[in-house]
Amino acid sequence: MSSTASSNRSGPAPTVEVGPLRLWSPVILAPMAGVTDAPFRRLCRLYGEEGLPAELTPDSAHHAQRGVDAPAGLYVTEMVTSRALVEGRERTRDMVRPDPTERVRSIQLYGVDPAIMGAAARVLVEEDLADHIDINFGCPVPKVTRKGGGAALPWKRDLFSDIVASVVSCAEDSGRKMGRDVPVTVKMRVGIDDDHVTFVDAAQIAQSKGAAAVALHARTQTQHYSGQADWTQIARLKDLLTIPVFGNGDIFEGEDAVRMMEQTGCDAVVIGRGCQGRPWLFRDIVAAVHGREIPTQPNLREIADIILRHAQWVVEDQGDELRALREMRKHVGWYMRGFSVGGPARAALNLVSSLDELRERLAELDLDQPFPQAAQGPRGRAGGEKTPHLPDGWLDSPYLTEGERVQLHMAEDGVSGG
Repeated sequence: MSSTASSNRSGPAPTVEVGPLRLWSPVILAPMAGVTDAPFRRLCRLYGEEGLPAELTPDSAHHAQRGVDAPAGLYVTEMVTSRALVEGRERTRDMVRPDPTERVRSIQLYGVDPAIMGAAARVLVEEDLADHIDINFGCPVPKVTRKGGGAALPWKRDLFSDIVASVVSCAEDSGRKMGRDVPVTVKMRVGIDDDHVTFVDAAQIAQSKGAAAVALHARTQTQHYSGQADWTQIARLKDLLTIPVFGNGDIFEGEDAVRMMEQTGCDAVVIGRGCQGRPWLFRDIVAAVHGREIPTQPNLREIADIILRHAQWVVEDQGDELRALREMRKHVGWYMRGFSVGGPARAALNLVSSLDELRERLAELDLDQPFPQAAQGPRGRAGGEKTPHLPDGWLDSPYLTEGERVQLHMAEDGVSGG
């Protein structure tokens, strides 16, 4: 993949400090349920490291301290449910099992009970499972928000405050016991809708309770992923806080990351849907933010090799070839986006049950196709605005009622993420 495009940024980006962590590149992979498992995080991170300038490439001359230094940024796990983690559920434990190649282990917690969230933070710190904990206050999925979680939660200021305080306090307390410092960050949206904007108050509360940084997806819960992210809200938050602010929303190319940082002043960018089927986007973004040339996009032959490497890692991670190939189906669909691959070939790719079959089906494609223009730009399902799903009476008061407090324990049951 030869280099052609050049970013407008000059020189390496400054290191971003998040508590004790040092992000040599201001780049973060957003947690995505069913997507950011260990193999995908590894793939994205390795591509990110390909984008580093020589002076930042970790080697004997540029030592990267494990658990502290993140040369290509942070790569966060899928959302993990706090109750499931505390109860030791097997699937959740698998999700937080460290990838031995990870430099900084970032785990995102979801929950609505301050005590259980705090207990989950203790598990992560005392069992040496994480170097960084992020709290999910941004998920817009109805099965999460209708129980008061995710993007719905910051509306209840007292609950939001209690959760952040509990996680920070427990992480600090356990950290002192273990001789470790594990920073806590929060990820949120602008609000529930235009009439119920929460991010300003929530971010200031988070900072006051000890959060090390705040990430803002510049859309409301109602928007989901529709329309355009309002980057001016990220700039507004940057003006209000003294801790780092991370911007999220509508970063689909390396130049988008540079543009967001220039327009908002944010300290780092968070990438979600844009990397689905394009893990090399992290190479492009890391190169762009450090003022390097952005390589050309891979052709289908190169992408076929990426798919096989990705699939091999999923098989190794899951220990079950058939299950791993089923897990790869969505990824293969994303990788193939925009290429001239007929319906029968796509169907055949969806039916493979082994790595050998996958290799054979890929070899049957026209692998000399260049990266298609149709695959550039926005990715993932955008759709339109959606009526927010909330608990009955949730918007009546920005503070919890006793009845709502009693129902909190139900909010974590049956939620994706363990």
